[in-house]
Amino acid sequence: MTNPDHLLSNYDYFLPERAIAQTPAVPRDHSRLMVITPDRQIYHQHFFDLPQFLQPGDLLVFNDTKVIPARLYGYKQTGTKVEVLLLEEIEKDRWLTLVKPGRRLLEGVKIFFSEEFWGEVIAREEKTRGRIIHFHHPPHQTMTELLAKYGTIPLPPYITANSASPEQYQTVYARKPGAVAAPTAGLHFTDRLLSELQHKGIEMAWITLHVGVGTFRPVEVTNITEHKMHAEWLQVTPEVAGKIAQTKAEGKRVIGVGTTVARALESTKGNPFVGKTSLMIYPGYTWQVLDGLITNFHLPRSSLLMLVASFLGEGGREFLLHTYQIALEKGYRFYSFGDASLLLRKL
Repeated sequence: MTNPDHLLSNYDYFLPERAIAQTPAVPRDHSRLMVITPDRQIYHQHFFDLPQFLQPGDLLVFNDTKVIPARLYGYKQTGTKVEVLLLEEIEKDRWLTLVKPGRRLLEGVKIFFSEEFWGEVIAREEKTRGRIIHFHHPPHQTMTELLAKYGTIPLPPYITANSASPEQYQTVYARKPGAVAAPTAGLHFTDRLLSELQHKGIEMAWITLHVGVGTFRPVEVTNITEHKMHAEWLQVTPEVAGKIAQTKAEGKRVIGVGTTVARALESTKGNPFVGKTSLMIYPGYTWQVLDGLITNFHLPRSSLLMLVASFLGEGGREFLLHTYQIALEKGYRFYSFGDASLLLRKL
C-alpha cells in the first residue's frame, strides 16, 4: 500500500481565487506572519515582528538571486504572436525556453523580436516540454542588454490583476542575475528590518540558487516519489559553509529564507558547492541543516507544499493542511505576493 504522504491527491485543498495575492504588501514587512513553534503552537503576527522569534547567534540564510527580464514577446514570419519565457542558458545564446503557443513551433521556426534580434527553434526538450532557441543578434550587443530592452519580468500566471512595479518582484538584497522567478519568502524583508535583525545579533549569509521551472512545474504523477525535478544552478561558498558549521557548533539555529535556500542547503549538506540540484523533498526526508524555515503559503499539489510538509516532521502533511485552513479562515494571502510563515524545529 502506498504511503499516504506520497499520494499527490493528499496534497490537495480548496484555495479560493480571492486568497491568491495580486499585489505585495506595502511596506514589504507589513505582510502577515504565521509563527509555528517546535511544539506546534501557532501565533499570528506581522513580518516586522520576526526579530521577536529569533535569538542572537541564529543564522539567517538568504538567496541573493535576481530575476532577469526573461519574458519576450515576438512574432513568427506569418505574423503570429509568440510568447517566450527563458528558463536557462545552455550555452552562449542558446536557451531552454517555454513558448506559447507551442504546438506549431517546430525546429527551424524563427521568432522575431526586432529586425536585428531574433531566435530559431533548434530542438524540443521533453522533460520541460520546452524549446531550445538559438538567439541571433548584432555582435556589439549582449543578451543581457537585449533582455533589458525587449524583455519583461515574468510574473507568475496566477497574478492576473497586478499593479506592482518590477522592483517589487525583487528582494531588496537581489545581486546575481539568473532567476526566472523570485525567491518569494525574501520579498518580505526591508532594509530597516535587516538592520534591526543585525542589531539584535542575528547572523546573515547569502547563497545563490537561480530559481527555474523546477520549483514551479506541476507535480503530475500519482506517487510523488516519481516526480522528477528540473535541475537548478546553485552556489554555496566556503565562507557560508563555515558560518553554518560555526552556528551548529555553538548550538544556534540555521534558518532558511525560502524553499530555494532549503533545497540548496539540504542538497549540499551545508558544504561548499557549485553546480546543479534536482533534489525533491517530501515527507520521509531526513533534514540535516535547517532548524527553521521562512516560507509563503503554497498552491495545492505543489512540490513546495510537499517540502514544507516534510519540514514539519511526523504528521507534517496533516498539520500543514490544518494550518492552511486556519490561514484561509483568518484571511491570509497566498503565494508569491502573499503572507509568510516561520516554522521552527526542535534543536
